[in-house]
Amino acid sequence: MKRLLVLMFALMFVGFNTDLQAQKKKKKKGDESEQAAPKKSKNGLKSYSEVITDEAISDEGLIISHQVGDDFYFEIPADILGKEILIVSRIAGHVKGLNFGGAGMKSRPQQVIRFQKVGGKILMRSVSYNNVADEDEPIYTSVKNNNFEPIVESFSLETMKDDSSSYVIKVSDFFSDDIPMIGALRDSERKRFKIKGIDKSRSLITSVRSFPENVEVRHILTYRGDELPANGLTETLSIEMNQSMILLPDDPMVPRYHDERVGFFSLRQIDYSSDLQKAAQRRFITKWRLEPSDWDAYNRGEAVEPVKPIVYYIDPATPEKWRKYIKQGVEDWQVAFEAAGLKNAILAKDPPSKEEDPDWSPEDVRYSVIRYIATDIQNAQGPHVHDPRTGEILESDILWYHNVMNLLRNWYFIQTAAVNPEAQKIRFDDDLMGELIRFVAAHEVGHTLGYPHNMGSSPSYTVDQLRSKEFTDTHGVAPSIMDYARFNYVAQPEDGITNFFPRVGEYDFWVTQYGYKPIANVNSPDDEEDTLNEWIVGNADNPVYRYGQANGVDPTSQTEDIGHDAMIASELGIRNLKRITDKLMEWATEDGKNYDELEELYRNVINQFNRYNGHVVTNVGGVYQYFKTADQDGAVYTHVEKEKQQRAVKFLNEQLFSTPNWLVDAEILSRIQQDGLVDRMRGVQVRILSRLTREEMLMRLVENEALNGSDAYTVTNLFTDMRQGIWGELYNGRKIDTYRRNLQKEHIARLGELMNLEEDEFANSDIPSVAMATLNRLERDVRSGLGRQNDATSRFHLQDIQKRIDAILNPK
Repeated sequence: MKRLLVLMFALMFVGFNTDLQAQKKKKKKGDESEQAAPKKSKNGLKSYSEVITDEAISDEGLIISHQVGDDFYFEIPADILGKEILIVSRIAGHVKGLNFGGAGMKSRPQQVIRFQKVGGKILMRSVSYNNVADEDEPIYTSVKNNNFEPIVESFSLETMKDDSSSYVIKVSDFFSDDIPMIGALRDSERKRFKIKGIDKSRSLITSVRSFPENVEVRHILTYRGDELPANGLTETLSIEMNQSMILLPDDPMVPRYHDERVGFFSLRQIDYSSDLQKAAQRRFITKWRLEPSDWDAYNRGEAVEPVKPIVYYIDPATPEKWRKYIKQGVEDWQVAFEAAGLKNAILAKDPPSKEEDPDWSPEDVRYSVIRYIATDIQNAQGPHVHDPRTGEILESDILWYHNVMNLLRNWYFIQTAAVNPEAQKIRFDDDLMGELIRFVAAHEVGHTLGYPHNMGSSPSYTVDQLRSKEFTDTHGVAPSIMDYARFNYVAQPEDGITNFFPRVGEYDFWVTQYGYKPIANVNSPDDEEDTLNEWIVGNADNPVYRYGQANGVDPTSQTEDIGHDAMIASELGIRNLKRITDKLMEWATEDGKNYDELEELYRNVINQFNRYNGHVVTNVGGVYQYFKTADQDGAVYTHVEKEKQQRAVKFLNEQLFSTPNWLVDAEILSRIQQDGLVDRMRGVQVRILSRLTREEMLMRLVENEALNGSDAYTVTNLFTDMRQGIWGELYNGRKIDTYRRNLQKEHIARLGELMNLEEDEFANSDIPSVAMATLNRLERDVRSGLGRQNDATSRFHLQDIQKRIDAILNPK
């Protein structure tokens, strides 16, 4: 409990030396007044009462903190020495433009320290759990000796209790200096902002709060720099930091092994006491410690409450009308936990009032809080703090940025307004916005439970299922709310769909079982390893239980896609974008208001169109990745079928490379911009052209041909299909519009780059050969195509193309 301690220690009197000569020696030179000698304790330090005076403002907790004037002290109990303490560095006072995030985001990875007394010093040492061994094994000594703990800081001992029960150090300088372990800026940010250094005279501690299991330090770090994100004229960047120092549990949780077939955040260790004949890597999931309150009832198959449930408190700053929706998003996970045998395992509550609990604080590590942050950042984050020894999640503060509502409005409008009357306006009704908030809250809570994004979930639902009212009413749009599935953009007006939302689904039930279903009589992670594998293998044949990471290669594991086939789903999505674009002037404008909303939503239409094309292009050179172990049949990596890759290139030729004139809406464009359309369209097309000709992707086509022969989609197939799609006017004599002329020039330039690759990996492959052959073919086709052209600008363009190709093929 925080309280003001008035220290009433009586000063001990010492006998006066009656020797006048001795008295004179104690005077300063030139000083007529006699000076009392500093009081020393028996160990040679100042007495406790001299350092922690009766003017000290003190706060008891894990470490007792004291403020004496402008100085801050830590009083470290002797029984804390040597114990592991987790340090979590967060930005508390953010500066716009500093980075993507906001107040509450971590500036450093969490780290472990311990305090150690050596002579008259208290050392702060950094502890790593990357390399471990059983303390009872002989190799433990070697592991310790070969992973020597660095000394982060050495503090002079200011004083101590006479009974040696605690030690006092001054920490003011530590928190006002640029200490790498707890700093505010990454190296990239220092470089970008041209930071010259820290100004200690303008860096200071603003508060220290002590709690039973943690200490919270607020301090301001002030940097000098030349190109700062804000307030550049001052050449000053001040950032408020919050350092959480959290005592790790004395009784570590039994960890649970990670498996790449199931999605969990995890930690890695090298175990040198393993029976394997090598330094074995162990990987544990991060999870809350949920233990059954009644093992007998649980073993009978009953769902029981955990000893300590997960509780989220809603930030008092949260607008009243949104609180119930955030609570619902938290408790939407209860059904998944109950299926795993734990009822009421996760709860959402309002914080106690000052009258109910004057000491309650969102900074107390005993409480997890959904923090409501007033910023224009369109995002939310679900980080957590975990024990690096075992993966036990100790606390989580979800960061909820106010402007996430604008992001939700844009997503829901662009993806559903074509068929959903509720979304056909700029400002949504509160009930609809509340449900959108509930969806994001559930997603972010999933992260705090230890679940990463599962981008491999959504392809298990077919496009036909997503167009079924009965199916979407009961299943939503994907088996996992941890997918970036967003909303149902494939539903057409005739389908009658009314539920466009994701939900906590089949995969989420499964991942909760894997992480949290208690297993009896487990004393080490090895005890349950076989059971976990049996669970996984038992679900392996059902695609709704699949976990997939977005890697830019696997078309069945992508962000913001839905359905089993990107070409079918994206074509339906584009139909809806055309419907929305036709209605933007009606739905995105208001009398008496300017056209800012119209511009924002039009840009979102373009962005969504980019996403659909991106989902399609990943199929070209794509490789499916399905994690498996040796006891499962089938390959882990499989090249995308030739037919599907052909359909992908055909889609791009028709929907993107053939100018998407539906985006060129003069009524909209004349109200939102004076120029820039041509360059924007060029960017839309060139982005995908670049992906189709990326060297790494082309090499996957080369490997596919080497492995699968005529069953493979080859580099030659791709370059032929692109040539026929991008240069169709050469063969039909049609006028080449502005956008196509730009695209064709970019295509020639890219072929020239591919023909002249320098890295051995690519230069000695088939890529330069096929690029040169394509340019030779285009040279002939352009020559004959000129004769078919009646449009003057198109002829000038083709004459220019001839010269460009010649310059590539015949450099001087």
